[in-house]
Amino acid sequence: MIFQPKTLDYTISPYTGLTRESWIEAAEYLLEGVFQHIKNFEDPVVVPRKETEVTYPHSADAIWEIKAEYFEGLARSLFIAAPLIHIKPDLVLHNIPIKEYYKRQILRTCTPGDRVYVGSYMDCMKLSKSSNPFKSFQQTVETCALVICLWMSHEEIWDTYTKDEKDTIAHFLLDYAYGNTVPQNWRLFNMLDMAFLHMEGYTIEADIMREHAQAVLAYYTGDGWYRDGHSFDYYSCWAFNMYAPLWNQWYGYENEPYLAAKFEENSNELMKTYADFFDADGFTNMWGRSNIYRNAATSAFDGNLMLRQSTIDPGLARRISSGSLMQFMGREDFLYQGVPTLGFYGQFMPLVQSYSCAESPFWLGKAFLCLHLPADHPFWTAKENNGTWEKLGENEVKTTVLNGPALCFSNHKANGETILRTGKVVKHKDDEHGMWNYSKICFNTKYPWEAAPAKHVEAQQYVLHDVTTDTYSKANVTFWYGQKDDVLYRRQFFAYDLDTECHWMQAINLADYTVPYGIMRADRLRLFKKPITLTLGAYGFADHDTEIFTKELSYERGTAQTTESVTAQAIILKGQDFTGKHKQLAMTIYDGWDKLTSINSTGTNPDSQNSIVVYASTARDKHNHYEQALLVSQVITKEDWIDFTQEELFPIKRIIYTDPQAKGGYGSVVIEHKDQTSKTIDFDKMEGQMML
Repeated sequence: MIFQPKTLDYTISPYTGLTRESWIEAAEYLLEGVFQHIKNFEDPVVVPRKETEVTYPHSADAIWEIKAEYFEGLARSLFIAAPLIHIKPDLVLHNIPIKEYYKRQILRTCTPGDRVYVGSYMDCMKLSKSSNPFKSFQQTVETCALVICLWMSHEEIWDTYTKDEKDTIAHFLLDYAYGNTVPQNWRLFNMLDMAFLHMEGYTIEADIMREHAQAVLAYYTGDGWYRDGHSFDYYSCWAFNMYAPLWNQWYGYENEPYLAAKFEENSNELMKTYADFFDADGFTNMWGRSNIYRNAATSAFDGNLMLRQSTIDPGLARRISSGSLMQFMGREDFLYQGVPTLGFYGQFMPLVQSYSCAESPFWLGKAFLCLHLPADHPFWTAKENNGTWEKLGENEVKTTVLNGPALCFSNHKANGETILRTGKVVKHKDDEHGMWNYSKICFNTKYPWEAAPAKHVEAQQYVLHDVTTDTYSKANVTFWYGQKDDVLYRRQFFAYDLDTECHWMQAINLADYTVPYGIMRADRLRLFKKPITLTLGAYGFADHDTEIFTKELSYERGTAQTTESVTAQAIILKGQDFTGKHKQLAMTIYDGWDKLTSINSTGTNPDSQNSIVVYASTARDKHNHYEQALLVSQVITKEDWIDFTQEELFPIKRIIYTDPQAKGGYGSVVIEHKDQTSKTIDFDKMEGQMML
């Protein structure tokens, strides 16, 4: 059942109609789905599990995982419940008084001997039978959620415990606060545990706090983004830029002013560009790991509003937060038996990771923490505005390039989509899941990434087939060069391996630039071994009675002295997504490609059970021979059924090469467009500025 808010106000919220009351209704709606599965007051928050192979608990003997699931269900659902309890302390769902239930469950979770006690850090070490003295446990994550929610429902829950009960909870929290953690965003969990206890009068070790805080600050790369492991993803937004402002409030401003000032500065840097990460409807892009957390990405706005010197436009922040909320809650497939699925929209196992359980999606509850802001806060009273999207001209594209985190995102006024291009990606060559999350050459807010429809085809990824060994490989490492003259340059290696010199690995230099409805590519092959075949897919396209069209048109290619007329090919898909929204996609191929076709798939698209991927293919047969090096293609999309014009499908007038053979193996290449604009593709000196 789709969430339909009862309270709408298009005067204060002209884009979404959503108000603070609408958000309260949404929070109750989600909690209603949870509590239909809690039959007794003493039962923990455990919801139906649709699959049992990937997610945890992985076996009935994994007692520490079962305890972690109890804790995850409690703490993550509290993200939604805690601010709601403060607003509606007498709320009752399915005959269970919500405030009393959570008060009781929190205490039981932290009390040794109770049936739902989730165990101390040392208990988990014993139960796991691990010989690793630095092992960490999921419980550490949830202790942080717990202290945030105790803070937000302070008067209703924390203040009502006796001193002995508070001490029991504090002792439990301190055990994890001082325990081993993962040396990345997890450090913030320990920091907030200690900060909460310090705020409540408990003694903590300042040196442990300081060690974690300085390490977190050292992960900062610029533009508001932090490196979390090898990769960059939304953890910068729903962890670093949500938790650090809270830490500032609770501890940093008073006790570590230098570090707090830096965290505040970094959050404000993020706010300079973060709104443009979302599209004209406020949609969140499906990118990076933990996509089951969905609109939790908007919590960074709430984090910024907690700072002493917040810089985010509150009307824009609410517009995006509400748009992203309805991106998911406005869909029929979002819930499974009343709770969020393990997917981006519906259940979608290709994105699910083993560290998740059925209750994990409630991390999206972070988006609801904005309800802690009082009704008269500007976040709720400012009129919605749509920032960049209100300022762009009809076919204008705004491109933002952030070299620190290697992110390039473009806002396309023509179709309202935001396209993300990324770099500094390092994944194992066998980590197919990691490559889907990070190695796509484009991520689109309206076309969530598709898993492999076949071994030789990927959506928005190159797939290389080594004919000699009959093996297929994909790009698992992406180096970043940056933008030059409006062209973004990157390099991808196929089956990158640290044990092998880079010259013994197949690679491709990427060069791409925006057009009104999408991205034009002019990539150069960097091969040491042939024969090979190569494919490149467009976005996955939800298949609901899709119409398929083909078109051709001639263009010129050659050198400054001589040109020839050749034929470009395009395939156009016209259909609709799961919600019935009209969609169009077109892929056009120019130089370097042999064929354009499509493949049907089932179970690989997060928006639809059935999907289509249009893809280009080519072959290079002669080892150590100078063959066509440049691959030129375009993918464009529309959110309606108005036909693409001929100029949109075939925008290139002429491709002019430096080399006399017009193959693009060296020298610059000029691509002239029919609208009198041109782009120069120049890979020279990339080698000296490749960044990971």
